[in-house]
Amino acid sequence: MSVTIGALRESAPRETRVSLVPEVADKLVKDGARVLLERGAGERAGFPDASYRSVTWAGSAGEVLQAADVLLAVQPLSLAQIAQLRPSAVVIGFMQPYARSEEVRALRERGVTSFAMELVPRISRAQSMDALSSQAAIAGYKAVLIAASELQKFLPMLTTAAGTIRPSQVLIIGAGVAGLQAIATARRLGAVVEAYDVRSATREQVRSLGAKFVDTGVSAEGTGGYARELTPEERAKQQEVLDARIAAADAVISTAAVPGRAAPRIISRATVERMRPGSVVVDLAAEQGGNCELTRAGEVIEHQGVKIAGPVNLAADLAYNASEMYARNLYNFLKPALVKGELAIDWNDEVFAQACLTSGGQIRHEPTARALGSSA
Repeated sequence: MSVTIGALRESAPRETRVSLVPEVADKLVKDGARVLLERGAGERAGFPDASYRSVTWAGSAGEVLQAADVLLAVQPLSLAQIAQLRPSAVVIGFMQPYARSEEVRALRERGVTSFAMELVPRISRAQSMDALSSQAAIAGYKAVLIAASELQKFLPMLTTAAGTIRPSQVLIIGAGVAGLQAIATARRLGAVVEAYDVRSATREQVRSLGAKFVDTGVSAEGTGGYARELTPEERAKQQEVLDARIAAADAVISTAAVPGRAAPRIISRATVERMRPGSVVVDLAAEQGGNCELTRAGEVIEHQGVKIAGPVNLAADLAYNASEMYARNLYNFLKPALVKGELAIDWNDEVFAQACLTSGGQIRHEPTARALGSSA
């Protein structure tokens, strides 16, 4: 019997993305699956019901939850939604395991097999499944547009009858996917761009995009594509150089964050007070506590003439493309487990093994199990 793959209209506040777009739904049907969709699931992302030509429509969200062998999601499911899942169900999506302890326990107790897209290993073979990167690229792009909107200056140099306008100075902190996209976008808009990352390996990537790399003399190469935590001495040395570059910038975009940890505090109140009035800080780590001491998640505040923006869930602001990219990530993750329309997970595959959060009544992700006081 064909596997039933379901998707819902996301219910989290401000979430406009959808986990399944028409293109991917068609692929799943061609692979032999039955696709069950809640009506209106894709409307807020720009995908009306009429654009889904190969799906089966459910009468309610509850019908999807109760019938799905595999449920695709963007945001973590609520406790009420988890309670409606079949114990044999598989859920794939962002799970936020470090912040959603009750939901993780509920998934375990329900016997549901869950895969967290943020746990997909960062290996070459899994690049097409890397949802963190696809959504971070959108955040980096959008952050520059926010900075340009809030800034009291043009980003590019302009030569006018009233004289020449000098280009804005933009500093990007963190050269991961979001940071690199921010660099590229700021450069396309004509700004003079500097960038900093504690990982010296990013130096050439920064330069290849036309930005100057800020060298503080501190390197913090870590594992899994993330930076390691700095020592107090390294942090002080880094901070001295960064504070000077922040003070000189018209716009600062900070992207330094590691999933499951509080964001490193990089921009102090005192440093903001050194910035010129009219300058802007866009803090992409707002949801993890912020890279800036003054950041308030979901708000734009002003401190001594400097605006500090703490946007959240920026990918949802570009829901059409964000949904396309995310749905493709999900498809690439799930495809190896679809054999002639049936689900066959290879637990020897490191992608499935490492991305698994719960299965068989246990929490399989060891750091989450330890944090929740459970044995993996």
